[in-house]
Amino acid sequence: MTLRDLIRQAEEGEPAATNELFAVLYRELHVIAESQLRRTGEQVTLGATTLLHEAYLRLSEREGIRFPDRTQFLSYASKAMRGLVVDFIRARRAVKRGGQFEITGIGERNVGADNGTEADQGQIEALNAGLEALTLIDSRLAQLVDLHFFCGFSFTEIAAMRDVSERTVQRDWRKARMALGRILTDAV
Repeated sequence: MTLRDLIRQAEEGEPAATNELFAVLYRELHVIAESQLRRTGEQVTLGATTLLHEAYLRLSEREGIRFPDRTQFLSYASKAMRGLVVDFIRARRAVKRGGQFEITGIGERNVGADNGTEADQGQIEALNAGLEALTLIDSRLAQLVDLHFFCGFSFTEIAAMRDVSERTVQRDWRKARMALGRILTDAV
């Protein structure tokens, strides 16, 4: 069975096909999860496998989502992982501000309580908001940012996925960077 057949069956709501599609793409998704976590530095204490599995749970809970091809699926999975990372950072910031008051004993340590600065965490949230805004303006450019920056695919790989020339991908990358830069500048 081809990947396209699996995608089609998963779109039709066959749970077995969805699970098999996940298994086929697991290694690639794990690489994406590792890339997502590298981008955050030490701010997120999740492991790549945990992030991947949480993203899978988030994807499997959604009804009516469609993935016409591998590129769309990987981009959507990357977006789900990015959302989880941002949610994790937000929750951690809330804890730092007293959102989760706990009484601890003298001998207990709060492991991982201060990885990453507030500014770094704010930048990740701003980038996420910028990408959401870019999606509304031009979803293809936002998808390109997900695939290249967050997933770690090269321009050559993205060109093959999209069935376009590498030069076209590079041109789109420049457009995406300029548009995202404008969005982020306007947000400040």
